[in-house]
Parts: sequence; C-alpha cells; structure tokens
Amino acid sequence: MPSFEFLAIEFMTKPVWMWLSFLAVVIAMLVFDLGIMHRKDHEVGVRESLIFSAIYITIGLLFGGWIFYELGKTKGIEYLTGFIVEKTLSIDNVFVIAMLFSFFHVPRKYQHRVLFWGILGAVILRGIMIAFGAALVSRFEWILYVFAIFLIATGIKMLMTGDKPADIGNNVLLRFMNKHFRITDKHYEQKFFVKLPSRRNSKKNVTWLTPLFVCLVMIEFADVIFAVDSVPAIFVITADPFIVYTSNIFAILGLRALYFVLAAIIKRFHYLKYSLSVVLIFIGSKSFIAHFMGMEKFPVGWSLGLTFAILASGIFYSLWKTRSNSGAVS
Repeated sequence: MPSFEFLAIEFMTKPVWMWLSFLAVVIAMLVFDLGIMHRKDHEVGVRESLIFSAIYITIGLLFGGWIFYELGKTKGIEYLTGFIVEKTLSIDNVFVIAMLFSFFHVPRKYQHRVLFWGILGAVILRGIMIAFGAALVSRFEWILYVFAIFLIATGIKMLMTGDKPADIGNNVLLRFMNKHFRITDKHYEQKFFVKLPSRRNSKKNVTWLTPLFVCLVMIEFADVIFAVDSVPAIFVITADPFIVYTSNIFAILGLRALYFVLAAIIKRFHYLKYSLSVVLIFIGSKSFIAHFMGMEKFPVGWSLGLTFAILASGIFYSLWKTRSNSGAVS
C-alpha cells in the first residue's frame, strides 16, 4: 500500500494536499482552455469571451467557498477580498495589452495564443515573486508597513498621472530587443520564431523573432510591472502565502477570456483607474488606521465591503458618464 503521509506535510503554512488540489484545478483549466476550446486559431467573439469569463470567475469563487469550508470565515473573506482586488487590478492590464496588440498589429485570431502563454508565464513569475515576498514577511514582519507605504504612494501617483498613455516605442526593453535580436517586419501566422535567410549571408537560414513573440515578451514585462503593485496589495490584505497565491492566480487566469470583452468596451471604463487608485491608498492605509485605533487588525469584513464599494462606484460612474458612447458589441 502506498503511503500518502507526505500529503499532510506543511508547505508554506498549508498541507501539501491543499497545494496539489489547487494546482490540479489550475492545470485542468489550462488544458481545457488551450487543449480543447482553442485547439485552432480563431477570432474570439464577445459572446464566447463572456461565457469563458463567467466560467473562470465561477471557479475562482467556488474555490473561495472551499477555503471558507476548510479554513474558516476569516480566511475565506481574505481570499475573496484579494480575488476582487487582484481581478480589478488585472483589468488595468487590459489597457496595456490592447495598446501592445495595436502597436504590433497582432491579428485578432492570434491574440488568444499570445494571451495564453502570457498568462502562463505570469503564473510562474508571480509564484516566484509571492514566494520571495512570503519569505520577506516571515522574516521581517515590518516589511508589511513598507508594502503599505508603497501602495499609498502608488495610488497617489496613479491619481496624479490619470490616463497618460504609455510610450511603447521608447520602451527600454523594446529598444534592447530591436538592437540585439533579429526581428521580422511582419507576422508569420501564429509563429513566435521562423527560419529565414541571414542579413549577412542570404544562403544561410537563421532564427528570427516575430512581432508576435516580441509582443509576448512585452506583455510579460508589463505583468511584472503590474505585479509590483498587486503583490504588495494582497500581502497587506493577508500574509498567508496560500491565500496570496491562490487569489492572485485565479484572478489573472480569467484575464485572457475577459480581455476580449473589455477590449470591446474599454473606453467605457475611463474612471476605473481612479477608483483603483483609491483602493490602493485604502489598502495601504489599513495597517496604520488599525494601529492608531488600537485594533490588532483592520476587520476583514469592513475591508471587503469598502473595497467592493469603491470599485463598484468607479465602475458604475464610468458606465454612467460614458452611457452615450455605448454601442452593440459582437
């Protein structure tokens, strides 16, 4: 009889079986998405995107229900708060992704392929960042106050800069890649790499990067930048590595499906960025508010309620202010 005692061993404060259960769900979602639903390249319509977005959000919320059952009310609310914050912060990613797809002229039928590998890379990169953050928090608890101050500063900066567009053409990473790598001038269907004649020797075929791959690298780079904001945000909500990672990953897994909905109505969320700024300031301020009010910790129920209220206000105000710009999407 095989021994399964190792499943009860704790890894980063939780039993191995809980981590394996989470990974099994994530792998199943990725296999279903790419292996079954998107085996062939095609243009993803808004209706299809809405269906998949609903599925991803439902699975994320069901996982939160499982955490309620296994770990209790407090952990469940922490997960739900983190999930909502990370999901909303990931919406800001859509604005950048849409600009990158436009800049690199990525055909709509190949966008889902770039997004899949981009999000898969984000799962790995955020795992590394969260593990590093958890190690810091466990060793230096005061680092949470540093995270909090950083979030407040980030929120204030976002309020001041508003909707200032990014200058993609002058991006340091893009200039580096253009200088040091062979990059084709056009797309070669869904390929990231192609064999073409060398510039120096037309008889010798060498590997070239396509704009599709460069766009993927830029999306990964953008996610790292966004993670610098979002990872501290979730650590300020909870220092539990399991809650931090699972809420973060379930939030970004659905970004690929959600992108095609949001890209069609992106201009209608003009004021969402301001509510995100207020959320970051609020989350960063919680630790200091609790300290000055003599509380051990800011109540998780209040945190969830206020976060939801701020984000909902930004969403509804955006939709109301841009109601004359609404139109049918397909």
